[in-house]
Amino acid sequence: MKLTESVAKPFIKWVGGKTQLIEQLEALLPADFEEWKEVTYIEPFVGGGAMLFYMLRTHANIQTAVINDINSDLTTCYKVVRNHPSELVESLQQIQDEYYALASEDERRAFYMQRRDEFNTKSLDPLRNTTLFFFLNRTCFNGLYRVNKAGLFNVPFGRYDHPQICDAKTIYADSALLQKVEIFTGDYQQVFPFAQGKTLFYFDPPYRPLNNTSSFNDYAKEPFNDLAQVRLKDFCDTVDASGYHFMLSNSDCQDGFFDDLYKQYTIERVFASRSINANPDKRGKLTEILVQNYKEVKQNQLF
Repeated sequence: MKLTESVAKPFIKWVGGKTQLIEQLEALLPADFEEWKEVTYIEPFVGGGAMLFYMLRTHANIQTAVINDINSDLTTCYKVVRNHPSELVESLQQIQDEYYALASEDERRAFYMQRRDEFNTKSLDPLRNTTLFFFLNRTCFNGLYRVNKAGLFNVPFGRYDHPQICDAKTIYADSALLQKVEIFTGDYQQVFPFAQGKTLFYFDPPYRPLNNTSSFNDYAKEPFNDLAQVRLKDFCDTVDASGYHFMLSNSDCQDGFFDDLYKQYTIERVFASRSINANPDKRGKLTEILVQNYKEVKQNQLF
């Protein structure tokens, strides 16, 4: 494994990131995945990209990857990391130096609010927009990305003294892997024409809430409600009917919604740790569902 590949990982914090589920997801890949040739890997809801970077880092048979997200600030980040890593590192180092030079928490909070207001002007060039996206992600409360109904970032200051805003090694490593990745912004269905031959889709959509207050998916101003979940299932049917493979993650609502919706497919339950919750009593181990349109997996017995 090359050095650049060994440190490739998500460059941002992202709610619902899959880093701690990777081993379980790997075990549930198609049993013959390593034998596939010239693989196309597609993530229609890329988010923080934990699964993306893992798959690109560890599966050399992936020839092409296609990612999409409705969040244009996020997809702009991916494009800047891919195309302009040196300029981004220089810009992040500058804003990190400015932040570290502030002597008090009040000064850091004021600096944060100024940068948040600038980010919300929605009139920045891609490099500056990405620089502020990274900065806010590292210095906001709990590393959340949340927007209001107007699409404006509204997460409060996180009170960190010396967060790592510029992680040059990760940016350069991610840039190297992203060279084989096509990046799109908007509705997830637009990626379907890129499927060809041996294609694996991995869907990690906004999760269905466990109850009225327990879930967080305000990373875009557009809601992802039950009708959207049904529309996604219909798209999975299209993928399946076209002869392609898919995996899909979602919350284990335990009300039968997904068990009924995906009853024609294989449904596994995996354990995930969730640490981003305002109430510490609600953090910890939860089950999530993983839907597949194939039965033979790399490891048939997880536990």
